[in-house]
Amino acid sequence: MTDVRQVLAVISPNVGGRALGAPLAGAFGAAGQVTIVETPDEDKAALARAHVIVTGLAPVTAEHIAAAPALELIQCASHGFDYVDLAAARRRGITVCNIGSSGAEAQDVAEQAMALMLALAKQLVPAHIALTQADWALPRLAPSITELCGKTLGLIGFGHIGQLVARRAAAFDMDIVYTDQRGAPNGPAERLGARRLELDELLRISDYVSVHAPLTDATRHLLSAARLARLKPTAFVINTARGALIDQNALADALEAGRIAGAGLDVFDPEPPTAALRLLRAPNVVLSPHVGGVTRETLRRIVMAAVSNVSAWLAGAPPADVVS
Repeated sequence: MTDVRQVLAVISPNVGGRALGAPLAGAFGAAGQVTIVETPDEDKAALARAHVIVTGLAPVTAEHIAAAPALELIQCASHGFDYVDLAAARRRGITVCNIGSSGAEAQDVAEQAMALMLALAKQLVPAHIALTQADWALPRLAPSITELCGKTLGLIGFGHIGQLVARRAAAFDMDIVYTDQRGAPNGPAERLGARRLELDELLRISDYVSVHAPLTDATRHLLSAARLARLKPTAFVINTARGALIDQNALADALEAGRIAGAGLDVFDPEPPTAALRLLRAPNVVLSPHVGGVTRETLRRIVMAAVSNVSAWLAGAPPADVVS
């Protein structure tokens, strides 16, 4: 591929938009001419010319794919790829890639999961709010403050991120169990003393349930009302993967009724969440705006991983991390 290829870099405003995408302008040198937008609809002419779309959490729909007759590659600048219409890409024979094997986001998402667990265990948010209101809340909060040590952490998904969470949890002397529909290597589980369980048994015994699965048709609302009902009343739910992996109304029901102890959420469905989302007002939640995976260090690694994969493809090599 010696001709200059047209690259459309679509960086959602939710993650920084055009300003965040600016470094991509010269990323491919003479091999790729880059147009930076915040939605594919913003520059229809550039979309029609594009051989490559690099997307940072910006939806690429069937309509966008139909409007891009030259399109050959869609590169997701993320671990997730649920915002691309894979079926439409598959019908056109368009390759879709993520940055899964790079591990670019894994460390940061694992740290975010641990931060949410610690915030819930130590009641950091209500303690902070109380003190800012001149309320010495220790007597009221003490009965609900707990330790991570000795608790059981159930990981739904044991890929790169799940394994890094397990490593950090092991340092807190937590017992680790996991389930993974795609299979997982035995080595990391054995080194960490992690046990594989069926999902329903994992939910029954876990004190913390942390979700690290990809969002697909099969995993949408994986944590349904029926599955949430299997949790202990002292259990916490952590989600740093995708909001739609959990039935958000069912989770709000469980929190409002006191059927579980709390939830730490970094992801929502949709994003940003609407004001109608009940989880924004549910008791004992810790919320963050999808910041897992967007530290200064991680953003550099994400961009480098996406650029490296596209650059290899522009040079004629097969791309890595093909998801469709």
